[in-house]
Amino acid sequence: MNLEGRMIVETIEQLVKIPSPSGHTDEAIDFCRNLLRARGIDTVKTNKGALLATMQGKDSLKHRFLTAHVDTLGAMVKEIKENGKLRISKIGDFAWNSIEGEYCNIHTMDGESWTGTILMEQASVHVHDQAEKGKRDEEHIEVRIDAKVKSKQEVQQRLGIQVGDFVSFEPRFEVTEEGFVKSRHLDDKAGLAVLLHLMDKIHMDGIELPHTTHFYISNNEEIGYGGNASIPSQTVEYLAVDIGAIGEGQTSTEYDVSICAKDTSGPYHFQLRKHLVDLARQYRLGHQVDVYPFYSSDASSAVFAGSDVRHGLIGPGIDASNSFERTHVDSLVNTLKLLKHYLQSEIV
Repeated sequence: MNLEGRMIVETIEQLVKIPSPSGHTDEAIDFCRNLLRARGIDTVKTNKGALLATMQGKDSLKHRFLTAHVDTLGAMVKEIKENGKLRISKIGDFAWNSIEGEYCNIHTMDGESWTGTILMEQASVHVHDQAEKGKRDEEHIEVRIDAKVKSKQEVQQRLGIQVGDFVSFEPRFEVTEEGFVKSRHLDDKAGLAVLLHLMDKIHMDGIELPHTTHFYISNNEEIGYGGNASIPSQTVEYLAVDIGAIGEGQTSTEYDVSICAKDTSGPYHFQLRKHLVDLARQYRLGHQVDVYPFYSSDASSAVFAGSDVRHGLIGPGIDASNSFERTHVDSLVNTLKLLKHYLQSEIV
């Protein structure tokens, strides 16, 4: 693993270990702000709680706007059951079976955190012979809290847990000898780590950009309205740095940068996509062009909100997205290289 790859992976590890389900992102946003501040990069915090940094370029009339999101999937306490266990409501889109058996943290309004495990109501096969056939949904999944509580009253009064408290999932971060990165929340903390490293590299190396460029760390992408505001009026191109979804029928791989042609929202801007593909070919970067059937991004959110921009989407290929995710350092580095070449090119 080369130095750039190692630095990106280290940042991913730091990011995924900070709980940040949509709506509960302050700690992760503060981490990013402090990281950039230490590098001499100033940021502005928006009313939504996102971060915006600007790097001046030679052309101050035509701007670029890049975004990655810090928020992740998670849950919220929906009900405290009479037996002291919790029912939860989804934050973001995932399959219930993908979190069954996962460790979690319940974050109270008072800043306390309690650990727990997400399980089926009828989890024991020694007691329930139909456990494996049970329906995985909001009504049958619960959180077993790691505390001596046996009633709703004890949960509320002793632990301070209430309806509306956030629940985060353990990432279980790991890097293998062959360069695979395994963790929850690579969507989109892998893309965010790439973007943070890119900003650091531009600033520290004194790279002169042809166009003034804004970097936006959004905090509500998983629920559909992350990067659709605070976009400067001079913005011509808007590029989301998010995941490439791998699966049956897809071209994306764990080793390439994925360039999205179309997702649920429709086609991305053809001229911008062609420019990205041309750069990837010119610099011989591992890349794939793909169509994602059940996906949208901050870039498409911005267009739906009425922004008059050319919008695009690229990112590292992520296997088992919104589940037990994995990517490879090669994909991270290819994404970084394409972004670097893109920002040093002229708007076409």
